[in-house]
Amino acid sequence: MRRCYIGLGSNLDQPQEQLLQALRMLDQPSVAKLLRSSSFYASKPMGPQDQPDYVNAVAVVETLLAPLDFLHALQTIENHQGRVRERRWGARTLDLDILLYDDQVIELPELTVPHYGMAEREFVLYPLFEIAPDLVMPDGRKLGVLLDACPGNGLLTLLDSDSVHAQLAKS
Repeated sequence: MRRCYIGLGSNLDQPQEQLLQALRMLDQPSVAKLLRSSSFYASKPMGPQDQPDYVNAVAVVETLLAPLDFLHALQTIENHQGRVRERRWGARTLDLDILLYDDQVIELPELTVPHYGMAEREFVLYPLFEIAPDLVMPDGRKLGVLLDACPGNGLLTLLDSDSVHAQLAKS
């Protein structure tokens, strides 16, 4: 089993529900085993500002899938939830990103791990730190050091981790 960290984001069509549904779909034997989710946070959009704020979270899972197969499984979940790719950093029902895949460094045309730009994104680092405070990146950098250096725009906690897991347990 490979331990992976997944970034989740949504700003359309009930974003909190989109993230909960994505976590349920991730936690399927053919995809992965959900180990833990962070709290849900509100964040300002990257790129075009003429869109609603995002709801973001990070989940840690274990999967048997190879990196590209796992990427395709995540894209299937995105598509199932109505993801349309119209403009870069545009509004979306669901965005699922492989942040880390074990301690591997992957550089392929369709997949870069660690995820490009994650070290500059508070909406990734803060929830990741919540669920894995002692995490060390594949290049040896400590997550806490990255978070301290990250410019903050301010995140608002919408749903704490315990409440996320309680919601997931209901279904």
